[in-house]
Amino acid sequence: MALTAAQRAFLEAKRFAVLGTTSAAGSPHLTVMWYLLDGDEIVFNTKVGRAKEVNLERDPRVSLLVYDDTGYRYVRVDGRVRVVADPETAQRDIARLAVRYHGEERAREAIARFRTERRVSYRLPTTRVHEYR
Repeated sequence: MALTAAQRAFLEAKRFAVLGTTSAAGSPHLTVMWYLLDGDEIVFNTKVGRAKEVNLERDPRVSLLVYDDTGYRYVRVDGRVRVVADPETAQRDIARLAVRYHGEERAREAIARFRTERRVSYRLPTTRVHEYR
């Protein structure tokens, strides 16, 4: 299913996402995340070793909810993520995310800190989309 123009515009706006993964015990694990829409995929990134990274290594199924904090509208994307473990790509992705959320100047400090971390990126196809407005 292709994104509608309205869904694409909603996802391109600077909002936070809530990422749902499944823990080893089978319970939900929710995390507020930075994300960006890149073509027809959602890109997000994390530090290696965090719970979401461990969960996604075991089970790549996710639900990612992007909501409008001024009302009840949301877009949810469900599916299986593709891991992008290449360190250079992961660093480029987290830099893009930092600029998206902090702006060019404020992002420099965050990017310098992220360069000292092992990072991994994920790509989620926007093929299973649910919307409420």
